[in-house]
Amino acid sequence: MFGMVGRGRARPALRVAAAAMLAALAGCAGRSPPAPVPASPASPPPGMQYLYGSAEAAALDVQAFGMLTAFVERQAERRASVVLAADASPDGTAFTACGDRPPAVVFDMDETLVLNLGYEMLEGRSGKGFDADRWSRWEQADGAALAPLPGAVEAVAALRRRGVTPIVNTNRAAASAAAAEVALARVGLGAFRHGETLFLAGDVDGQRGKDGRRQEIARRFCVIAMVGDQLGDFSDGFRGDPAARRALATAPAIARLWGQGWFVLPNPVYGSGLAGDWDAVFPADKRWTDPVEGQGK
Repeated sequence: MFGMVGRGRARPALRVAAAAMLAALAGCAGRSPPAPVPASPASPPPGMQYLYGSAEAAALDVQAFGMLTAFVERQAERRASVVLAADASPDGTAFTACGDRPPAVVFDMDETLVLNLGYEMLEGRSGKGFDADRWSRWEQADGAALAPLPGAVEAVAALRRRGVTPIVNTNRAAASAAAAEVALARVGLGAFRHGETLFLAGDVDGQRGKDGRRQEIARRFCVIAMVGDQLGDFSDGFRGDPAARRALATAPAIARLWGQGWFVLPNPVYGSGLAGDWDAVFPADKRWTDPVEGQGK
């Protein structure tokens, strides 16, 4: 390794280099090794397989948009609002008045009108989970890796032919307004304009909750239907643990709205619906012990 002069004597400069190397190695010995890079999963997570790849999810989307279109055909002349009044809540329903305002349907954007295929594949393969900075960069992307939900393009076009204005109320950042306009048009959903038919996080009241934006939209339009993949796309009042939210969503006053003004789409990948431990999800009186295998852990 080292050149030799005489017998067994390293050159002075090389002795110094060797000592430095040994010191460095000694310092490294007390350090933890770098964390291994997560291996790319062999297949997408089950929720992504279902939402982005399955025929079942596509069928549910087409079904929901078909029901929406049929509902609007029946309701456009009745002009009944489905936006909860400012002082109302899911357990005390009252609705905004329509007056002579033009009819509209309010949509969420992500996983309601568009599927974020590019972002979700990157997240699923990296195994890193959601990252706000990465998502912000995705919002500014050109939209080439987006796709419309099955049935969405046809439904939005049908609304426009009927004289009903489609409006997007999304929690994408206001800084990405121009990119959102481009993305919606690129996937075939037509033109949306920020502040008129496109509302983003922070618009109107500076909040991420959507109620303030919904009230502003209802001030300008008669909202005859709403479409989303999270309960917050219909009201900010769906709060509490899974059992409380489930009870609110199925209470008579709200249950009558599903498919009759409020249209919810499947999303097993992210959002407020993915919550609850074993006790919250499986009631104590609905458990079973296999007489052969015993109780699962």
